[in-house]
Amino acid sequence: MNLNQVTVPSLDLTKAVPFYLKLGLKLIVESLPDYARFECPDGHSTFSIHRVDSLPKGAGIYVYFECINLDEHVNELIKKGIVFEQTPTNQKWLWREARLKDLDGNQLILFYGGENRLNPPWKI
Repeated sequence: MNLNQVTVPSLDLTKAVPFYLKLGLKLIVESLPDYARFECPDGHSTFSIHRVDSLPKGAGIYVYFECINLDEHVNELIKKGIVFEQTPTNQKWLWREARLKDLDGNQLILFYGGENRLNPPWKI
């Protein structure tokens, strides 16, 4: 089994699509106003957004995108006007993470986990 796609909710795809294009995703399906799918620039995973009438309550959705050159990528996004809640920071779980929210409040984490992503020292 391999993870193919993650889909998040959006109130307005006409605003959400340009945001994700600015992040570096490639638009491969555009069925506005209800749905859009993107290809990740590395690997074979896809990411999509679908229109909803109201957003889910609570902590919401967390989506992790791994970036080999995290600090450089974040700096380029900041130059494009993307606002981060947290710039690249080393975490106790041995990943380096930057955090931001999309226009609908979905939590996005750009990270680099390296070898520790699949093989942390505490792996079972």
